[in-house]
Amino acid sequence: MNESNLLNYTTSQLRKVYNRNFPWLVALATGCTDITQFTEELRSYIKNKDNPAAEQILIMLDYEGKSVYELSMGKQLDINSFAHLWNFLKGNLSDSITTDILLDFYHLFSQMENPFYIVPDKKLLKRWMRRWETGLDGEVMGIREKSKDRIICCLIKKIERRTSPHSKYLFPEGICYEEKYSIVLKWWNEARFHLAMAIKSPTELNWFLGESLSAETMSILISARKKGIPFFVTPYYLSLLNIENEGFDDSTIRTYIVYSRNLVETYGQIRAWEKEDIVVGGEPNAAGWLLPEGHNIHRRYPDVAILIPDSMGRACGGLCASCQRMYDFQSERLNFDFESLKPKETWDKKLRRLMHYFEEDTQLRDILITGGDALMSQNKTLRNILEAVYKMALRKKKANEGRPDGEKFAELQRVRLGTRLLAYLPLRVNEELVSILKEFKEKASAIGVKSFIIQTHFQSPLEVTPEAKRAIKSILSAGWIITNQLVYTVAASRRGHTAKLRQVLNSVGVIGYYTFSVKGFEENYAMFAPNSRSMQEAKEEKIFGLVPSEKEEELLTAVQGKRLLSESMNRFLKENQLPFVATDRNVLNLPAIGKSMTFTTVGITEEGKRILKFEHDRGRKHSPIIDRMGEVYIVENKSIAAYLSQLASMGEDVEEYTSIWDYSKGVTEPRFKVYEYPPFDFKTTEKMTNLRLD
Repeated sequence: MNESNLLNYTTSQLRKVYNRNFPWLVALATGCTDITQFTEELRSYIKNKDNPAAEQILIMLDYEGKSVYELSMGKQLDINSFAHLWNFLKGNLSDSITTDILLDFYHLFSQMENPFYIVPDKKLLKRWMRRWETGLDGEVMGIREKSKDRIICCLIKKIERRTSPHSKYLFPEGICYEEKYSIVLKWWNEARFHLAMAIKSPTELNWFLGESLSAETMSILISARKKGIPFFVTPYYLSLLNIENEGFDDSTIRTYIVYSRNLVETYGQIRAWEKEDIVVGGEPNAAGWLLPEGHNIHRRYPDVAILIPDSMGRACGGLCASCQRMYDFQSERLNFDFESLKPKETWDKKLRRLMHYFEEDTQLRDILITGGDALMSQNKTLRNILEAVYKMALRKKKANEGRPDGEKFAELQRVRLGTRLLAYLPLRVNEELVSILKEFKEKASAIGVKSFIIQTHFQSPLEVTPEAKRAIKSILSAGWIITNQLVYTVAASRRGHTAKLRQVLNSVGVIGYYTFSVKGFEENYAMFAPNSRSMQEAKEEKIFGLVPSEKEEELLTAVQGKRLLSESMNRFLKENQLPFVATDRNVLNLPAIGKSMTFTTVGITEEGKRILKFEHDRGRKHSPIIDRMGEVYIVENKSIAAYLSQLASMGEDVEEYTSIWDYSKGVTEPRFKVYEYPPFDFKTTEKMTNLRLD
């Protein structure tokens, strides 16, 4: 049956479909006097069927009528999936039931009655990938040049209206338009210029985009402004958008700039999805970790902690609509007031205290400096932070000399900088920054630090521009690895899109780290793609980039080698006939628990949202509190039917996604070797400090 038609069916139309396709099920339901009888007889009917769909129905029957603790909302949830189905089949419908749950059950019973199995098709994947253009394609660059010209014209008018005599970006008196254009063209290559000239209001955005935004979009953005939602986009990033009637599809990056109605309506009541980020002085976070006062250190795992500096690193080069730290923007701990974010006189003292936390912790060996955005910090500030990290690592190493084997502390092995500026503003990468990175790597390598990573976030192949390519090459020349974290939004989840992103990133020397399911509550409803789509992508698209086990060491050597990674990677791909390397893991960040994609569907709400039971990733160390938590249940943000309807509205052929309904389970993929911590040449203590298990 045509998928797009089914999505538009009414409840009464679906009843006819059930009568026609599953007369036995309708007869069984109408013949039962209560839900208990219905589930028992359904179990008897199904238990002898031997296929995954039947197995899935039996799992859901086991949970029928149970109450579970839903972790994200922090409350009990009653599972009544089959009760909703039974009432529908008997004609007893409540106003709250949707067709979405009925469609999920329809596909589940269809697969049980007539099982079919998807065989991944490489030719089909290549066709899907060809749909997506990159920022390195000639046609795209041509449209970008037109956009850049339009934006420069707007910038000239904006500068002409500036009144502050202290601004660096002012025109000399009496110069002609052509001279102004030439000056702005020169300033365009300065990252500071783009930050100073960032677009901060809906009206200004529409003007820079040639008045192309719809009335509905403007209404949403104006409402966002009234609510106090920050808005910040650089002229550079704006040049990536396409306002022409023809040309490339920019929706993946456009939805990062243009906020959804859901976000606007929810802002002010957004809850922290990352429960461990809620810090109360003297109290352990949700994972049991005791942290210094303030919000500078975030921690979930024993071996790694996040450092958020009191600097411009608390800002970003733009606000992503699906930002994981929207809660912090709402709380105004993160913002775009650059003057207020400049390091205070007390920052150096505070930084030493924060480093002391790392130094005195028995298990920490990985520090992720992020924000905000690590590269939003000025070069001087970043140099000071890295110097403090180096001195901390050296002190920790020297202190270990006096500790016996088995009581030694974990030493610093990995330093990461989290940044989206390679996509948002690659012009930030200058010679001084590269020199700072190179100098730090040389010093830190000498005292045992093994891994130096720029952890970035490209969302679309369109973000991989000539400017981004040059920035990536510069960082690679400093000896740092660049890894990518993709947020798997609706727009980014379209067939072949992620595969194409992996491919173009590999070609310039970037490897995948994570493909994240969108986390959050109602604020991210418009962005969320179900975890079943993530599994579908992994099994039907990413599978063609899996590296044979006998080739993993060769790839690891290429990543860690002295040759420029883009060259090594392209050679590796060609020799092994791979379209890309699938080094990223598809995961969901579970609140306070960590990253996982090991789940089983145990129920469906009346809105059609799947109820998933997760296990945490047993391939890495966790806080002991995680083992005490028992089973973890999460209700997805939206139904599969609602997701497919979104795709249809974007012009996608939903028939190409039909197998999504069959992905009711998931398994967390193994970590690529470069992301594993190397073993110490000594025995560390098993004692955990800074931990309190209440």
